[in-house]
Amino acid sequence: MKRIDLVPITHNKKIGDTCEYYEPNVTEDCIFYADGEPIGFYLTKMPDKMCKLADLANEQLRSKNVPKSMLNRRQVDGFDEKKGIWKYKNEVHQYSCILGSIPPKPHMQRPYASRSSVHLEKSAQTFIKAMLLLAKESEDLIKQILPEQYEKQVKLFQSVNKKWLFANLFTSSISNYNISAPYHRDTGNIVGAVNVIICKKHNSKGGDLNIPDYGATIGQQDNSILVYPAWKNLHGVTPIIPTHEGGYRNSLVFYPLKAFVGLD
Repeated sequence: MKRIDLVPITHNKKIGDTCEYYEPNVTEDCIFYADGEPIGFYLTKMPDKMCKLADLANEQLRSKNVPKSMLNRRQVDGFDEKKGIWKYKNEVHQYSCILGSIPPKPHMQRPYASRSSVHLEKSAQTFIKAMLLLAKESEDLIKQILPEQYEKQVKLFQSVNKKWLFANLFTSSISNYNISAPYHRDTGNIVGAVNVIICKKHNSKGGDLNIPDYGATIGQQDNSILVYPAWKNLHGVTPIIPTHEGGYRNSLVFYPLKAFVGLD
């Protein structure tokens, strides 16, 4: 696999800023290094078993079987060169679904941790099983490609009660359908651990991860997988632009929350 050394650059992006469209400049299988240490990797296509699980999870998420939090937002319709602004049309359906553990949220009058209510839905069980198997396969891939990171994450999880786990190295999962996230850092994650982002993309461009600290835009194509420490840097998702009717981008994400470290 290609080695990419991530070198910090100067930029003016801030948390909450909209992530603009950038052409991907990371488009090959690679391992990311920062300060001489491997911190993540990107595969343009996962092993066949993982692709099949991702296809199943994606199909189930898009069906009526899985409860979702719905949003309706305007759809990007290209860039107006004369005015220098993005054009929009209609409204596009956006939704997300959380699995696994949900941290306490006192500001929402829920001062206790819980498990996603989706786990109680009989119709969602195929989706949940596919996502759980996909998370475990992702862990095996991390062990194979980044063995030191795998062992580090195992140690980080020694203080996490098994009842809060989703697979072995994560606490939670979220699936984001057609959602382009503004710039943010995953400050709630366990420092030193990595996230997994699996992409399902159909008849669309964009929806790529941009990391302004390194000037990197990772071309997350269909059935690709990105393993990265999302707590480490500011990052956002570029606009999702359908190239044909019905085009979409869906991300299947596994992540480790520090709220569950030491929690009974």
